[in-house]
Amino acid sequence: MSRYRKITNKTLASLLFVLLVSLNNTALAADGEALFKANCANCHKPDADYTGPALKGWSARIPSPDWLYKWVANPTGQTDPYATKLKAKWAPTIMTAFAGLKKDEIDGIMKYIDDYQPPAAPAKGTEGAPESDNSLLFGILTLVLALVAFILLQVNSNLRKLTDEKDGIFRGEPVPFYRNKTYLMAAVLLLFGVGGYMTISAAIGLGRMKNYQPEQPIYYSHKVHAGASQISCLYCHGGSQDSKHANIPSVNVCMNCHMAIKEYKGEPIVKEDGGSVNGTAEIQKLYSYAGWNPATKQYNPDNNKDGIPDGAKPIEWVKVHNLPDHVYFNHSQHVKVGKQVCQTCHGNIQEMPEVYQFAELSMGWCINCHRESKVDFYNKETGEGNKFYSIYEKFHDDIKNHKMDSVTVEKIGGTECQKCHY
Repeated sequence: MSRYRKITNKTLASLLFVLLVSLNNTALAADGEALFKANCANCHKPDADYTGPALKGWSARIPSPDWLYKWVANPTGQTDPYATKLKAKWAPTIMTAFAGLKKDEIDGIMKYIDDYQPPAAPAKGTEGAPESDNSLLFGILTLVLALVAFILLQVNSNLRKLTDEKDGIFRGEPVPFYRNKTYLMAAVLLLFGVGGYMTISAAIGLGRMKNYQPEQPIYYSHKVHAGASQISCLYCHGGSQDSKHANIPSVNVCMNCHMAIKEYKGEPIVKEDGGSVNGTAEIQKLYSYAGWNPATKQYNPDNNKDGIPDGAKPIEWVKVHNLPDHVYFNHSQHVKVGKQVCQTCHGNIQEMPEVYQFAELSMGWCINCHRESKVDFYNKETGEGNKFYSIYEKFHDDIKNHKMDSVTVEKIGGTECQKCHY
């Protein structure tokens, strides 16, 4: 009996070990995906060359397993033949050093790459399908119901007249509806209400530019860059966490990737009006602005000695999100301190073929957000939270003593006039 018990225990232990290993591998792959998107996705794709080489099949190309760790930590310091060949192939671009990545984190990234499978293509006819809008249908139904109600009133009047005549009660001819004071007053009130509503709505909407989508000098698709290519918003708009302005990236930021990416090979780019976009032609426009010659892989010479390549000029992007001059808005205060994601104000930017103003950005819209957003106070015991709000000890103590469950931006002055107007 004891022999069977030992066999059973060993079997259960083996199964438990296999289960733990599989769970660990699953967690490692999940961590690897997050690490890849945070550190590698700006320059690499698992299955295609990008700013850097495709990473699929990496283990068959590197000289030794330890070479990878050295390369990631310090690419410029590697002088072996394979590293030299790699640098020459992708010159002048050189990989950024990631000395902070640990070996197990690198292993997680490479396992994610080994297990990577391209996403399934969307069903034909569903890509970019607009959401259904039933406003027109509801309007037609309302008019039909109003017409039916009017007809029923006329039928009721005629039936009452016939009944009265049968009972010997003779009434005069009914007043036509276009002379009926009740109908006329109802029509006047209706017109007054609709006109007043439209006038007030138009007055409130003055200066608001929701859904504003200007035509840009280069068709830049956030769906391609932030969506399909998974480029972090902060790579192009680094000022959003460090300064008042999010900043429009300069041409050289675009060229960091497009020195290597000369043509567009992704999914077809379709405008909102159904027109198609030639992605490769848009990249050529970028080269024209940058003064870059893709054939020679060099910038144009600076013959006039002004410090920029001949023919190069800034891209005249059209500003989409405009606030009145008397409104103060600080990106870093919202992104770094308030920990708001870009989509809070800009919508699902990663799904927009061409960016448009998602929110109305009105004062009421901002005030409502301040009334609902919770403040992430710094907790001395756990070391978590935002130290920016550590001066508000009273609120912290009230939460700790269960006098209140949370603090909104409104309670720390988020709705005071002078916070946004100066």
